[in-house]
Amino acid sequence: MMILRVIVLLSALLIALSGVMYLLTQDKSYLKFAWQVARFVFYALLIFVLLFILERYVLIGWRSII
Repeated sequence: MMILRVIVLLSALLIALSGVMYLLTQDKSYLKFAWQVARFVFYALLIFVLLFILERYVLIGWRSII
């Protein structure tokens, strides 16, 4: 869980830094990079949540049936 927090913190800093760089240089590649990082983090968190739900409800429920 600690690794997940570090990844989210670093990605938030990376997105914020890209936003600042866009404001300073007006180069749209920084916005594109920030959007790519945000999408990657969103999908990674989505996969993590789905795996957590799978472990919590499906696998534990399956053990109680057997």
